[in-house]
Amino acid sequence: MPDTVPAIFGMPAEKGRWGLVALGLIINLCLGSIYAWSVFTAPLAAHFTEVLGRHVTAGEVLLPFSVFLAFFAIAMPLAGKYIERYGPRNVTIVGGILTGFGWLLASTVSSVEALYIVYGVIGGVGVGITYGVPVAVATQWFPDRRGFAVGLTLLGFGFSAFITANIAGALIAAYGVMTTFRIFGFAFIVLLVISALPLRFPPAGWRPMGWTPPPPGSGSAPVCECDRGTMLRTGTFYGLFACYFIGCLAGLMAISIAQPVGTEVAGVSAALATALVGFFAIFNGLGRPVFGSLTDRITPQKTAMLTFALIAVASLLIWLVPGVPSYIVAFAILWGCLGGWLAIAPTATASYFGTCDYSRCYGVVFLAYGAGAIAGPQVAGFIRTVSGTYLGVFPLVAALAVIGFIIAWLLMRPPTGVAGAREGKRG
Repeated sequence: MPDTVPAIFGMPAEKGRWGLVALGLIINLCLGSIYAWSVFTAPLAAHFTEVLGRHVTAGEVLLPFSVFLAFFAIAMPLAGKYIERYGPRNVTIVGGILTGFGWLLASTVSSVEALYIVYGVIGGVGVGITYGVPVAVATQWFPDRRGFAVGLTLLGFGFSAFITANIAGALIAAYGVMTTFRIFGFAFIVLLVISALPLRFPPAGWRPMGWTPPPPGSGSAPVCECDRGTMLRTGTFYGLFACYFIGCLAGLMAISIAQPVGTEVAGVSAALATALVGFFAIFNGLGRPVFGSLTDRITPQKTAMLTFALIAVASLLIWLVPGVPSYIVAFAILWGCLGGWLAIAPTATASYFGTCDYSRCYGVVFLAYGAGAIAGPQVAGFIRTVSGTYLGVFPLVAALAVIGFIIAWLLMRPPTGVAGAREGKRG
């Protein structure tokens, strides 16, 4: 235990640490604006057609979303070691400025290819640098309620679309899509830099007063403290990675096509479909603390299996009974399960492999999200282009969910016989 107990915002650490969770939630509200991308697709297509005289396909207008998420996932593991080296405050400031510049530069593009670079690459890298910070901070300040704290921090990322989709819709209608990019960019720079200033890690060895760590392998405490190399030698890692990929693939497909599926499959108006994107975002946000808390209570493996059962049921529902009720129920579940995976995976990483090298370990696990980000929207766009409808997406998602359920059952369990573990050390 450290000699002195840290104070946070002038309060004992056990209370003040919740303020850091609140800051993480605000940071993620800004970062999660990417989930409102489906609101931008139609106005962007119209802008490129009417203003620039170029027709763009469904796949082309979804590609900035995929590029953004891919570079988000690539940057995160690369940034992991710098969180520990330079501290959460400095890393968040750098990432926040890049995020805002990605949106600002997007307002100046004259081609869809330029949008891939300035929005997809620059904005995606900025989010990738920033995203791991609130997760790492919550993980280290909350060894006693890790899943819930991580989920609550990430609530902002999922809930963001509820706010940003409606703000974006109003701004696009009033000022146009490019001016909306500019407004978002300025706002994000200000909010992210200010929110970064109080962030810090606890002293090595700190634990909440009165809390005793559970025995190793209980589901909420690691069997060992693994570094990244050790983690990569376990079957548990590959099971977690595969399950995370499938969960993100299904969820990111649903997010990227939520608005057009509403109008084309369910037959709702464009305005209602846009409003429902915000409604679905509520489930995406709430899925994080709900499934994060379940991960604390019933283990990551059982929580993962539950999400895959829900994904399969939701996909079969909209495929077999397309319509407004099934659209709303199915997409609420799919968005909620994606939110759940954004809490399950970081919590499982700490539960299975410890926190001594957490930022780098979860950075590698998070590559599964990037793979899902690339594959999900592009597969959905391909199916729409080939078949003329998005309906064919859903039997594929149901089949993948069954595979994910089996993988979770077989491989998502605490690693055994791990060599090269590190003990009593915070990375």
